[in-house]
Amino acid sequence: MKKKILLVDDKATIGKVAGVYLGKDYDFTYLEDPIKAIEWLNEGNMPDLIISDIRMPLMMGDEFLKYMKNNELFKSIPIVMLSSEESTTERIRLLEEGAEDYILKPFNPLELKIRIKKIID
Repeated sequence: MKKKILLVDDKATIGKVAGVYLGKDYDFTYLEDPIKAIEWLNEGNMPDLIISDIRMPLMMGDEFLKYMKNNELFKSIPIVMLSSEESTTERIRLLEEGAEDYILKPFNPLELKIRIKKIID
């Protein structure tokens, strides 16, 4: 049985690229904002890992991370944060707040795949 990955990112191209690389090995779901992701999770969907962008219009990725880590049902799901900003301060803050990893965009899809494998396989 394939492990499940949820990608939350407001850029559809990121969803398509990640889907191509991760869809072969994982049950892959892409949603364009954290609000839809929370609805999807509350419908009973339980991914093995979530990848979330940080800068999104309806809800920021760090708010989504905080929501997930403060929710008893979802706090054990590993979350990998994506960002186009190289900020050591932000990276440290998000890791302290519970993110499993922090990956810069544009990312190498093979590197993303390896990092995911190390977390959930």
